[in-house]
Amino acid sequence: MTSQVHSNAAVSPRAVLGEGVTVGPFASIGDDVVLGAGTTVGPHASIEGPAVFGEGNRVFGHAVLGFEPQDLKYKGEVTRLVVGDRNVFREFATVHRGTATGHGETVIGSGNYFMAYTHIAHDNVIGSNCVFANGASLAGHVEVGDWVNVGAFTVAHQFVRVGSHAFLGAYSGLRRDALPFCRLDGLLDAKTYGINTIGLKRRGFADDRVEALQRAYRLLVRSKLNTTQALEKIQEELAGQPDVEQLVAFVKSSQRGFHR
Repeated sequence: MTSQVHSNAAVSPRAVLGEGVTVGPFASIGDDVVLGAGTTVGPHASIEGPAVFGEGNRVFGHAVLGFEPQDLKYKGEVTRLVVGDRNVFREFATVHRGTATGHGETVIGSGNYFMAYTHIAHDNVIGSNCVFANGASLAGHVEVGDWVNVGAFTVAHQFVRVGSHAFLGAYSGLRRDALPFCRLDGLLDAKTYGINTIGLKRRGFADDRVEALQRAYRLLVRSKLNTTQALEKIQEELAGQPDVEQLVAFVKSSQRGFHR
């Protein structure tokens, strides 16, 4: 099936459209944009390049993707946006390319859902199967793992990391890292509120995996041990648990500290 481009759309001759791509009226596809097979671009949406999209992405009306970063240090260097498969970008969602002073690209995995007015800034690295509710905004250089739920109007400071399977409540403010597998909430300075039990069980985590994470969380956050002591205790009592090892590795690699 060939691509279907509305007569009122503007598609650069330097853009590459895969099989079955649909471009709606008044949409704009710029230079060096590659759209994978089955991707749909709604009316008035705008995509600039360099940008590479995988297959089956859905871009709704007025979404703006792949534009230059909102970074005063940016001087027109060639950077890009890289997007996987089956992502959904709802109305007025914005995603910017990387910067030369970052790692040169913004990267988004597959199967993510970006609701209306979400913002993904330059040099972000987003995993797969995440949900960003309306108005959620990430500053530059943020890293988000897989299966993360980000509540409406949640905001993250530059260089923050969000671990896989985290659940961030609406209006949360992230100044430090958000622990994987945990629930976090708080307007001015977010706090953790235990393991994301419901989310993990929905994804098929067995009870023993959840219990191991809960034990690790209690030692790390709820005990009177400092972080170094807690990590030693966790590794002593819960050795061989892959989820716990992931949590420990995340804490050890944190540069900004983490929300407790």
